[in-house]
Amino acid sequence: MAIVLRGEMKMLNGNKRVFTLSENETPGLAPLSFSCRLGECRSELMPLLSEVSKVVSSGGSLSQTLKLVLELLQKHLQVIRAMITLYDASCDQIFIHESYGLSAEEVEKGVYAPGEGITGRVIETRQPIIVPNIADDPMFLNRTGSWNKARDSQLSFICVPIIRGVKVMGTLGIERVYNNEQLRYLDLEVLRVIAAIIAQAVELHLLERAHQRILRTQPALHHSGSNLFDTGDIIGRSRPMMAVYRLLEKVSRARTTVLILGESGVGKERIASAIHHNSYCANGPFVKFNCASLPESVIESELFGHEKGAFTGAISRRAGRFEDADGGTIFLDEVGELSPSAQAKLLRVLQERSFERVGSNETLKVNVRILAATHRNLSEMVAQGAFREDLFYRLNVFPIDIPPLRERGSDILILADYFTNHFAGEQGVDVPTIATPALNLLLNYQWPGNVRELENVMERAVLLADEGMIHSYHLPINLQPMNTIVIQNEGLEARLARVEYDLIVEALTKYQGNVSRAADFLGMTRRALGLRLSRYQLNYKDYREVGLR
Repeated sequence: MAIVLRGEMKMLNGNKRVFTLSENETPGLAPLSFSCRLGECRSELMPLLSEVSKVVSSGGSLSQTLKLVLELLQKHLQVIRAMITLYDASCDQIFIHESYGLSAEEVEKGVYAPGEGITGRVIETRQPIIVPNIADDPMFLNRTGSWNKARDSQLSFICVPIIRGVKVMGTLGIERVYNNEQLRYLDLEVLRVIAAIIAQAVELHLLERAHQRILRTQPALHHSGSNLFDTGDIIGRSRPMMAVYRLLEKVSRARTTVLILGESGVGKERIASAIHHNSYCANGPFVKFNCASLPESVIESELFGHEKGAFTGAISRRAGRFEDADGGTIFLDEVGELSPSAQAKLLRVLQERSFERVGSNETLKVNVRILAATHRNLSEMVAQGAFREDLFYRLNVFPIDIPPLRERGSDILILADYFTNHFAGEQGVDVPTIATPALNLLLNYQWPGNVRELENVMERAVLLADEGMIHSYHLPINLQPMNTIVIQNEGLEARLARVEYDLIVEALTKYQGNVSRAADFLGMTRRALGLRLSRYQLNYKDYREVGLR
């Protein structure tokens, strides 16, 4: 049976504490025991961790680095097989990135979904798992086919997550024979420390791989993956957006009323446009109307039209938006802002496709598809009596929730690159590259204004870019982590401090945490750089893995 560890304390010899597991605890060296009284000596754990740190900071490729790490595990822990998997969010699958003791064919078979088998469960739960005996545990899938019952009947499997911040990026797992349960737990803690050491290198690899994928697939970013549905100017390939595309493909060619839900700035108007242009009335007009943009007194006139003399200032007959949309689609944005009177008229249009102009008794019929959108919770408004219940049910036939940008991780890079290219072309400048620290800020920000906010941020960044590069100090101050905001006001000293901070981060990244080389690059002494590292709360050790690609 697999053992999932969640902050448990293991004891040796009745009351001797060996280590503590806690999700919030940063793995360290203090809990490790180097006792040889467990049937197998662990006195070489410190050299193992030291060698792993040296390998990770050596500057090789990620594959070379991880291969050497696994070889060190075999040398010091006598593992039979070991693997490092990485989670690919673009396809929601887990792949073996590097292994020891597996053939190329076995590696190819090692593909898992989150929650599937031991590896998938570790990704899903963010917790390490121990399988004391593989032969007795149905959760062990043997997906690679490497396990042999006759040969490997006594093997244990230990799997730990590779975590950076709040992101689970992959797993580190080993298979070997244990004759001592306590030794198994000790090795688990060793693996947790090693996973923490390699985490930053893995994060940089995944970040740059995603960025390169974006650059390679830029022309195809506007398509849902189906030949039947063209997403128009909607951009995104994340899993939440692919789910939206599937809904759009189903509803576009129907005559169904659609209610588009989502926070301000997520792109509800673009969704409506895509529905129209893939619909049976694509050749008809697409009329947009924002229900919150005009005073209540004129909304009915705008939507349904008016007769000459219907009110002061009505000097001639005027057709409303519903007449303009006849034979096509009308998109009612912020429909939750309609007055009770306008709600009643809209309900009749939905039911009968008929209405009267303001000041007229003549009933007009229209053939129009209605799409509506709101950032408000209409069901709550119904409960409060602020929105008609019958209208809500008429609009809510086919609701589509558009995810906020903070839930579309991989799309942030896609959109940032798209807007960078767009605004560079608009401004007639070369397309700047987005520096790695800037990419990290974009990914870690919560984006309360969603895609619209990102668009504004990238337009500003393209204008400020120096020598073909967008640095983190070109991004607004609200995107900066707290330790980079040295001075609260935006005076000269604060701006210089932010520039200096980013240049130091770039230098440490470039030279993989080597303080002497970074100081030479910046034209200062090692001592001067050390003082600045202290001032900005930067630790050069955090950048030893950053140079890995």
